[in-house]
Amino acid sequence: MEAPLRRTETSLPSSGTAPREASLAVAAARIARRLREAADWRQEIGELLELLARSCMGHRAILFRLEDAPGQGLTQSVAAYWVDRSIAGIAAAPSIIPQAVVHMDPLLGKVAQEGRQGKMFAGLTRDIEGFLRQDFEKQRIVSFLSVPVWANGTPWGSLAVNDCVDERVWTDEVRAAMEIVALAVGDAIERSQSEAHVSEVVRRTMIQASLDAIIVIDETGSVMEFNPAAEKMFGYRRSEILGRDLLHMIVPHYYRKGYATGAEYMAGRGAPMIGQRLETVTQNAAGEVFPIELTATEIKVADRRLIFGSIRDLRERLRAEEEIHRQREKLHQNEKMAAMGSLLAGVSHELNNPLAVVVAQSTLLHEFAPDQQTKVRAEKVRAAAERCGRIVKSFLSMVRLHPAAEAETDLNQMVRAALELTAYGARSNGIIIDSDFAAGPLLVLADADHITQVAANFLINSQHALAGVGGDRLIRVRTYRAAGGDPGFFVEDNGPGIDKAIRPRIFESYFTTKPAGAGTGIGLSISKSIVERLRGRIWFEEAVPRGARFLVELPAIAAGAGHVPAAQGRAKPSGLRRALIVDDEPDVAASLSDILELMGIRSRIVAGWQSPAVTLAGHREPDIVFCDLRMPGVSGMEVHRQLLAERPALARRFVLVTGDLVGARAEVEALPAERRPLMLEKPFSTLDVRGALAAVAERGAREE
Repeated sequence: MEAPLRRTETSLPSSGTAPREASLAVAAARIARRLREAADWRQEIGELLELLARSCMGHRAILFRLEDAPGQGLTQSVAAYWVDRSIAGIAAAPSIIPQAVVHMDPLLGKVAQEGRQGKMFAGLTRDIEGFLRQDFEKQRIVSFLSVPVWANGTPWGSLAVNDCVDERVWTDEVRAAMEIVALAVGDAIERSQSEAHVSEVVRRTMIQASLDAIIVIDETGSVMEFNPAAEKMFGYRRSEILGRDLLHMIVPHYYRKGYATGAEYMAGRGAPMIGQRLETVTQNAAGEVFPIELTATEIKVADRRLIFGSIRDLRERLRAEEEIHRQREKLHQNEKMAAMGSLLAGVSHELNNPLAVVVAQSTLLHEFAPDQQTKVRAEKVRAAAERCGRIVKSFLSMVRLHPAAEAETDLNQMVRAALELTAYGARSNGIIIDSDFAAGPLLVLADADHITQVAANFLINSQHALAGVGGDRLIRVRTYRAAGGDPGFFVEDNGPGIDKAIRPRIFESYFTTKPAGAGTGIGLSISKSIVERLRGRIWFEEAVPRGARFLVELPAIAAGAGHVPAAQGRAKPSGLRRALIVDDEPDVAASLSDILELMGIRSRIVAGWQSPAVTLAGHREPDIVFCDLRMPGVSGMEVHRQLLAERPALARRFVLVTGDLVGARAEVEALPAERRPLMLEKPFSTLDVRGALAAVAERGAREE
């Protein structure tokens, strides 16, 4: 049962008056001295309010401040307060009184007016009416005393003491002590106001000018500050979000469960956000969830707990990091392709030298075979060696996408070449290849190497798609002529197919669904660029009942409408009797010499080139020079440059022999057309050598 209110008389018994007055005067003097000596009165005021209240035998002491609050006008807010928590029911924070309430309540209006005149406001709660009586009764205030606080000649606020137990009439000594403390507070405010004003201006400017979103919430989660950067980031106006709970405004809906307020959310469960710099997500007014970096700090002001949050939008940074990663991956893939090209160029050189010997010797064996059975076997050896040469050439074409050299080409032959290139991978994985070629040639104007690469990309992708498939694994390859007459082909497999979600991206550069190390993500992109450069079409279809089908169609040309292959329509060589062969591979040079001898041309072989003068000294000038491209110490292109400078007539009868025609083409095409050497690709046959001789003879005839 609550204790009844007690009535305290104006004056105390004489036996206790002097000590009480002395104690009160000492307390007021001590408070004034500490305020005068304090570097920042705000750091001291909480403890001093307790000292004041206990000296006055009060249970609450409050320092109110008058300030212009956004959207609320002149408001009486709480600068600091102390309550005696041993008294039940009085622990609540003092009420903030906005201007609108003052205008509606006559007593509040009168108190405000008298405060501006420097008058005290004192009395008993039961003697007043209106807002103050309701508020005081709610806070168990029985007696009250309030003294105005002035600073720089204007009302700054008020200093109040409340008794929550006794109805009392405040003595002159208490009133005097209150006035002394109010004057000391006003002096302290005046001494710090200039610095505080500058500090406040700086703080407000920093908040307003910050490029990061600044949000301040109180202990209930209500938004107290929302700067322009926050307005831009979240799409809310400051006026519409102030006072609203953070939890229901910018916290994603799936994170709200289990939290009553935004302050609870910030405190977290097991992983608090306060005092941390962390990456999380937020939600704007449009409901868009996006990543942010959040720095949250707790601030205590007059027993109030505020949370200051600085928020940085991470979308641009993450996009930039993703682009950097993509460019780094692209560079890595380019380096891998360049390294692969260099490796294959070396491998092709080493392979094509022995293949050139095999092709040449099998050709000679076929020419001089004593019986038909030997001729047949020699032809099989030659065909196999030429097939090896085509495979090496296809590998080089895949890693060195040279400028297109369009010529009239049979699409059937290009698809067959791709099947040869990828046949081993299919056989070793138990994949069945079902091929069906259209009858007759399917003529297109294209670079044969590039179209072969497109078909090979399709076949390799199908092999990878079938790697984890059980049962029969099948790849179907078809060439056809479309309804409009355009030649085309498709590669189809019965694998798992391509997910609908990623189908729009399969032709993008560096997009791949293969595991790391199994693909670069550029095969389909390169294929698309090749086909579109030829004004063709490339697309994907879903196979039935399952699987993927990739199709290509190219513009048709009439037979004979394209470029005539270089080895056709040429006159027989004439006037060529002596040849110089420069090659560090004796077997290759000997095989070429044997073929030339069949055609009535005598050859001289040198293993290394020194200079035109040294190499040709003591010998009749040759009618034609065959020179290997890659040799120790000197390249075939350097030999050609020396001949251009010293023996230009001989340089025009110069044939560059190479096993890397793809790589050599760029070097040759860098020269003016009239100064370019002819080229003979390893492995070469009798027909290839005859074509080179015919080209040299034709060039000489044109110059005459």
